[in-house]
Amino acid sequence: MGLVAARAAGRMQARQTYRTASRMQRRRSYVQSKVGMREDFSSREEPAEAAAPAPAPAAPEPEYVGELERLAQLRDQGVITDEEFEAKKKKILGI
Repeated sequence: MGLVAARAAGRMQARQTYRTASRMQRRRSYVQSKVGMREDFSSREEPAEAAAPAPAPAAPEPEYVGELERLAQLRDQGVITDEEFEAKKKKILGI
């Protein structure tokens, strides 16, 4: 093979490599735009085999749950009576 043919073959190989990389990048960006990028930095630190599936995140508590817990503590401490607790609970729950 001559020098000119060898250089042409090298250029063709480089062009094909670039086209393949470009095609893969376009496909990757298309999938990321459709699915959305989710990066879990903790999974990068652990090997894939050791990573257990994470439990589903708990739904956030409604605001009234914390208020009822606070009222229950006050009732248990004797600050408010059972009747006051029941009245406040009904008011919070809208009963």
